[in-house]
Amino acid sequence: TSAAIILLGGSVATVVVWKWLGKKMIQKKMEEARRSRDEGLKKMAKAVQQFREQVPRVQTDAILSLPLLGLAGRLHEGSLSPRTVLYTYIEKALEVNQQTNCLRHFIPECEEQLQEIQQQKEKGLLYGIPVSIKDHISHKGHLSTCGLVQCLDTRMEDSVLVKVLKRQGAIPFAMTNVPQSLFSYDCSNPIFGQTLNPFNHKKSPGGSSGGEGALIAGGGSILGIGSDVAGSIRLPSSFCGLCGLKPTAERLRWVLGVWHIYLLNVDICSHPTPVPCALGPMARDVDSLALCMKALLCEEMFQLDPSVPPIPFNGEVYCSSTPLRVGYYDTDGYFPLPPCMRRVVKETRNALQAAGHQMVPFSPPRIPYVMTELFLKTFFADGGRAWLDVFTGGIVDPSLKPQVNSCKIPRLVKKLLALLLKPLVSSLPSGRDQEMISTCRSVKEMWNHHHQMQVYRSEFITRWKELHLDVVLCPVLGPAFTTGYPGKLLTAISSTMLYNVLNFPAGVVPVSTVTEADEEELRLYQGCCDDSWDRTLKEAVSGAVGMPVAVQCVALPWQEELCLRFMKEVETLSREK
Repeated sequence: TSAAIILLGGSVATVVVWKWLGKKMIQKKMEEARRSRDEGLKKMAKAVQQFREQVPRVQTDAILSLPLLGLAGRLHEGSLSPRTVLYTYIEKALEVNQQTNCLRHFIPECEEQLQEIQQQKEKGLLYGIPVSIKDHISHKGHLSTCGLVQCLDTRMEDSVLVKVLKRQGAIPFAMTNVPQSLFSYDCSNPIFGQTLNPFNHKKSPGGSSGGEGALIAGGGSILGIGSDVAGSIRLPSSFCGLCGLKPTAERLRWVLGVWHIYLLNVDICSHPTPVPCALGPMARDVDSLALCMKALLCEEMFQLDPSVPPIPFNGEVYCSSTPLRVGYYDTDGYFPLPPCMRRVVKETRNALQAAGHQMVPFSPPRIPYVMTELFLKTFFADGGRAWLDVFTGGIVDPSLKPQVNSCKIPRLVKKLLALLLKPLVSSLPSGRDQEMISTCRSVKEMWNHHHQMQVYRSEFITRWKELHLDVVLCPVLGPAFTTGYPGKLLTAISSTMLYNVLNFPAGVVPVSTVTEADEEELRLYQGCCDDSWDRTLKEAVSGAVGMPVAVQCVALPWQEELCLRFMKEVETLSREK
């Protein structure tokens, strides 16, 4: 007996020591990654200093104030050199990063790309334009970390999108920070820390393309590439006052060199997901998004990835001035947004009507069902087990702990809790009390889930067609949340999530800012039930006077040009106020 006790004690001690060593190794990896990042920043600062010594008279403010179309024109005509523009933006990016911690890494090979484009026979549409890219979009020789320790060992090759950017003359120069595992609309991870909103450092820049949002809004990049599976382009654009487009997912295919986000599990990723990830541009104005899409939808893209439909950008649709038939709504009936977000939808609706567009009330069907039974069930079909596996050594960012803890609760316990709490939450809209409970327990259930996604898409398109709509105007989540709050309100993303489930192109346009009157009205805000979700949302968005407020513009699949044309109309009208 004593021998058995000694043996058991020795085994326990071995496990404890093994875990301790594992955590030490993880900490060392994280420290090395941070050190590498800091050394890269110092090298770029030194390169900027050397450039300044060689070219002392650079009109920095004039360059940074140019819109993308103006900058592209100056570069093409030769009145500005790509080298001057690159180092001007690197210098500004360093400054913005000091304030917001938005950069994951500079791309030192940008200096090689600078030499490469000067040898190209023809100047591409993005000739000499510095471009920032989200962490998980692969660039040759660099990590795509997704804020995860397990991704700190693998160097990547250029993704198709990066190859096309380079062939169009763009210069990828920086990779931006993301939340851990990308499954968050905050922007924090245990390796590189929390990214802050450049307009208010108490606020989040949004996520998961939050580093892009902060860098572009702060003036450190003129064009960025993000990704979106639930609002990850549109939410940072809303929080940071940018224009951002989530295309139809297959319009810019993200495979071949881009980490699959959110689950990062080879067995899972080899199977199709009914809610696809979309890559898309983020910038300061709609014309910039249109130029980027025109540049990317080129012969090189179609040749490098034959699975991308060979549909070039239709400039005639984008430049059209034909009056539109616009569906609109200011609430989806699931998660009521703050007063300022509904205000700007109404103001934009009135401006569009005054400009000659036909406005038609529209109500998206069954959003509680979509959120719980379609969207959440897609990502947590296994109860979240695959997602939990990505957190090596149990290192979890505080912003993700509410979701992680929820996934760790056994299915049976969740069911019992739901039954016990049902009398207390009977007044809630269907779905708000069931976060992450729904799972697929068999292959048959999974196939049925995929089928129900298609049924819902057909139902939505039928309603759209019955009203003869061209586009839809609707709200987007905002204004910017205080850091740490996005993790407490996963289901608040219903406004953006819907168009990932549908796989419709959707974009965000800033149209106003939070006023003192908005803040006063927020004090009276009760949401739909004045429950803990509504009270938490109220806390999250308070103290946002002066922060950007945006609307969302939507079109049918494959109609990115029409979506952008509508966004441009909204942008123009908002600037005429």
